[in-house]
Amino acid sequence: MSRKQYKLQVEEPPGQWRDVLDDDGELLVFDSEDEARSRLAELYPVETGLEKYKVGHKTTRVLIIDPYADKDEGW
Repeated sequence: MSRKQYKLQVEEPPGQWRDVLDDDGELLVFDSEDEARSRLAELYPVETGLEKYKVGHKTTRVLIIDPYADKDEGW
């Protein structure tokens, strides 16, 4: 059984999404969406706060690293 993992992205500059990396330049990877969203709010409190109140356009996001990991499960 494959487990989903999540990564963070931020839009910088507008129209260009980039992965959020740790201090060593490695991709930040999370085993749960809640954990990823919590870390995103810690790293980008202003941006996530504005998105919460739908002010401006979305500039941060949490993505599933492998959206097809569980495609065949349950078939």
